[in-house]
This record gives sequence, C-alpha cells and structure tokens, in this order.
Amino acid sequence: MTDLPTRRSRRLAAVSQASTAAAHESTGRRRDRHRGTSVDQRTRVMGILNVTPDSFSDGGLHQAYDAAVQHARELVAAGADIVDVGGESTRPGSERVPVEVEQERVLPVVQELVAEGITVSVDTMNAATAERSVELGAAIVNDVSGGLADPDMARVVRDTGAGFVVMHWRGHSDRMYRNAEYVHAVDEVRREVELRVAELIVLGVRQEQVVIDPGLGFAKQGVQNWEILAGYERFASIGLPVLVAASRKRFLDGIGSAAGAPPKDRDLATAAISLLSAERGAWGVRVHDPAPTRAVLDVWDAWRAARS
Repeated sequence: MTDLPTRRSRRLAAVSQASTAAAHESTGRRRDRHRGTSVDQRTRVMGILNVTPDSFSDGGLHQAYDAAVQHARELVAAGADIVDVGGESTRPGSERVPVEVEQERVLPVVQELVAEGITVSVDTMNAATAERSVELGAAIVNDVSGGLADPDMARVVRDTGAGFVVMHWRGHSDRMYRNAEYVHAVDEVRREVELRVAELIVLGVRQEQVVIDPGLGFAKQGVQNWEILAGYERFASIGLPVLVAASRKRFLDGIGSAAGAPPKDRDLATAAISLLSAERGAWGVRVHDPAPTRAVLDVWDAWRAARS
C-alpha cells in the first residue's frame, strides 16, 4: 500500500486533470499534438466498470477483483480517459446493498487502478465509500443522487476537493419511475439540477468541482429521454460542465439495432449520442464500450482540427 501523501498527491493531480480542467478556462489551454485540439475542450470518455452481480448490461462479468482490474485496463486501451467504478447497481427496480458490501467490491479495485496510473471515478451514493475511494486516489465522485441519498456526501466532496458529478434524481431505482411525471421535462429537470447545485454550493462545495448530469433513464421514460437530449443546450446554459450518460439504456432499444436485442447491441446508438454530445460541447460521455465512442470522437477532433 502506498503512503497517504503519495495517494493525496496523485489524487490532487488527477482532480486537476479530470475535473478542474473542465471549468471552461479561456487562457492557458494546452494542445494535443496528435489531434490538434485543446485537451480541455475534448469530450472525455468515462468507461463504466460495474463490480456488481446485477447491473442491467454486464452484471456479474467483472465482479471478481481480477476480472474487474483487467476490464479496466481494456477500457483504457479502448479509449477511456476515466474509469467509473461502481459496486451497487442502479438498474430499474434494483434494491440497495449494504455499504460494507459495496466497499468490499469497490475499494480494492480503486486502489489498484490508481496505482496503475488510471484516472478513477467512483460511482456511489454512499459518503463513506466516496471518502475512502478518494483517500485511495479516486479523482471524481459520481453520485446518481447528486448527494441527496446521503446527507454527508456534500461534506465529503467539500473536504476532499474531489470532482463531483451531480445527477438529476427523483428517488431510488426501486421506485423512481413512479416519479417520471413531467409537464415540461427539460424545464423541470433543469430547474431541479440548478437548485441542487445551488444547495451544494451553500454547503461548501465549490462550483469548480461540479459536473452536471441530466440523468437519462432515471425517473424518465421513453421519449422523455429524447426530450432531455434534444434540450442539451438548456443544461449547458447553467454554465457547468455536462456529462451525458446514455450508454445502452432502454430508450435506445430498436435504435440502430433490432428491438429486443441485448443491451450491448446499443453501442452504435450510444456512439452516435456521444458524437452529438461532443459536438454540443459536453464535458464527458459515460459508456460501456469506449471503442466506438472513441472512434467517432477522434473523427470529430480531426474534423475540427482541419477547420481551425
């Protein structure tokens, strides 16, 4: 195990690279010599690592420690900039797991990935898991509840300085669809996200730490998700970096693949959303398979470079 100062210095460096760089600075931008585009303008690819038995797309495939670490390496090799490690499924209808179980799944993997130099995000609603993960070197806390599920989360994010993905949330997965009622989905989701960010800032979280996620698939059904995507600019107008997390979700069923096909067949539709999100300036996209998304984003980067 590495000593704490080393872990802390790694974490701070990773936070600077993966989160603070997203704050739309107008000066001092570095340029990627391979793609010709500003590094902090590039849309980041967040690779999904579910260390769970029951996630909707890949549950059980990477639950064992060795399988999880190997898959993380594969995600990076396929083009992921960040690996998002989660130990609790948030698929529709799923039930909570004890925090001790979540940590048994997540923490050894986080520690190993950080030791290998991989930028890590931890996908958790539990403040205790977030705190331990950041101590081990995770750069970002990705909380699908935006800190609402655990009132101590704001303190952890404030005190550690970690990046914080704040998702729109209307309740846990076992009951979220009961709350999927909107008159104007885009306006209502935007207002709730903006309010939640304001509450976090009052609690001491710095604006520079925050990335927002409109929460595709969470308390949203069918066409409501397409409305959220079509209304991307309304979320960008909040003035914070935006993460788009559409990967393999049910609303993509039958788009670019046969209706009823396995979730992995939705990767091309996911890549198309990644490209459209990047074109609109998204900070990041969260995907199960980085390869098709990385390919379309590299094409987009080359296209932009040729125009500049």
